[in-house]
Amino acid sequence: MGQLCGRCMQLLRDFVAFVQRMSSDLLHSIKECLTLIIKCSCLKQGSSKARQLYKPVLQPHERVTAQEFLQHIERGFETSPLGKDPLEALRTLAFSENPGLQQSAALYYLHMSQHMNIPLPAEHLEPFYALLRSADLEVQQMSSLSLVNFLLEGNIDKELVVQMGLLEPILDLLESDDPTVQCNSCACTMTLAVSESNRDAIGAARGVTPLLSLANSYDPRVQQNAVGAILNLTQSERIQQVLCKEGALPVLIFLLESPDSEVQYYSCAALSNIAVNAQHHEAMLRTGERFLLRVLTSLLSSPVDKQVSSQACVCLRNLATSADTQAEMVSQDVLPKLCSLLASGSEPVRRASVALLWILSQHPHNQDALVCAELLQSLGTLLSAHTTDPVIAGHAACIIKNLSLSKNRERIIESPCVEGLLQAMLSIDIREDSLHYVTSCLAELTKEEGATLRMVQQMDEPLMKCLVRLAGQVEHTEPSFQAASIIQHVIDHEKMMHLLKCHIREIQAYLENFLTHREIRFQQLGISTLCRLQADPEFSLAFRKSQMAKLLEQVRQQTEETQELLRAALCHTES
Repeated sequence: MGQLCGRCMQLLRDFVAFVQRMSSDLLHSIKECLTLIIKCSCLKQGSSKARQLYKPVLQPHERVTAQEFLQHIERGFETSPLGKDPLEALRTLAFSENPGLQQSAALYYLHMSQHMNIPLPAEHLEPFYALLRSADLEVQQMSSLSLVNFLLEGNIDKELVVQMGLLEPILDLLESDDPTVQCNSCACTMTLAVSESNRDAIGAARGVTPLLSLANSYDPRVQQNAVGAILNLTQSERIQQVLCKEGALPVLIFLLESPDSEVQYYSCAALSNIAVNAQHHEAMLRTGERFLLRVLTSLLSSPVDKQVSSQACVCLRNLATSADTQAEMVSQDVLPKLCSLLASGSEPVRRASVALLWILSQHPHNQDALVCAELLQSLGTLLSAHTTDPVIAGHAACIIKNLSLSKNRERIIESPCVEGLLQAMLSIDIREDSLHYVTSCLAELTKEEGATLRMVQQMDEPLMKCLVRLAGQVEHTEPSFQAASIIQHVIDHEKMMHLLKCHIREIQAYLENFLTHREIRFQQLGISTLCRLQADPEFSLAFRKSQMAKLLEQVRQQTEETQELLRAALCHTES
């Protein structure tokens, strides 16, 4: 037989290398497949029948074992139930291959979780790994429930649970066939997901997919806890991306029609969190041919749970970033439902509904539709009934100001809104930002004679005192300017001049501040007010006795200097 040439030898070597490489890849694939199968929770389930969680049924010998262990602990470790010896006993029982012994450990942990009011030491978390991994269904039920109890009572640090490696067995139990184990593992996940680091860990461990699957469970307890866990996960923008990629939006949107109000609330709150990020809006609105807007609008009048109505308002508000979406909301007859919610006995509902109306009122195309007697009546009543609520007062004032276009002002003036704004101004603390919105709205309305007459009718000594006090505020410049602007507009009415004479000294003080203010608008408002007040003999006499003339002269000199500088600048520009 002849010897192979160099070319054929190289081909043979390449073929051998190819076969070796293929064999290695095949072996790796086989190992990877077997590893995934071994890790699957279906191989870890016991064959025992599912039993009621809160009354675990034990076989006679198992019950005796558990009772003897509990008696031993009570006799020997009454003063130190969390000491070294009971911990070693629990470790021995938990890591035993005997289901009865594991049940004894799980039962003791369940007993501790229901009666202990002190933190559980970190070393006591170690046996949980073996108990959660147990093939015995009752051990899984009791250990997962005890872990839920510890977490809910705050006896365990939530980050520590993940650091100790318990997240993996908890998430594996999500794929259990037993509803009780599913319920408890969902509750554990929901409780752990309150921290940012834990949310990232759950996302990295691919805990999102089984939770979405359990969100469609027929067991109401499982479904509630699964959707609750998803809600907590939506507080992370990173996990929001994972949820949307895994198909969470259709699941959550169609759960809005769930007969369970708690599931409705959790799913609506989760969608509200996702809607904070505008990049998700297109996908959210596209699902079911804009089904989301229709169902959220219907939830505004939820007869079952006002929390659901409140959360529907929040979700609609977060979605209302475009003019088209706002117009669609208005066209779906949302206004009567929002007017009804403004009169709700629930503070969160009132706040959520007025915040949504504020968003809708910002777009000019919605304003004509919103200016109706029912809404204006509701806003006026809301302001009068909740004058001390800064959130309601601020949003209501912004709505009224947005709606006070030239063709709409008369309807606003004729409504109870003016009286409501005046009462709110009287009640809100000076440190609240909403006071600026209230005074700004009133100052804008006083530009109309009709609104000024309504204010004059309502004005009394407490309201005038409030206006003068606000005008004299140095630290809060905007309410100060707006209050002084209101005073300037009502001076010409005899009733107002009579009320103002009780505060000559205070008015003189804030006018002096205005004349020396660095902003031109304050100086101009001060001069304008001064001119009108000097028509009254008492004010005129008081001003002559003060430094007002000296301050006016300083303003005049500054103005002349400014004019000279302007003339010089213009000459240079022209040349």
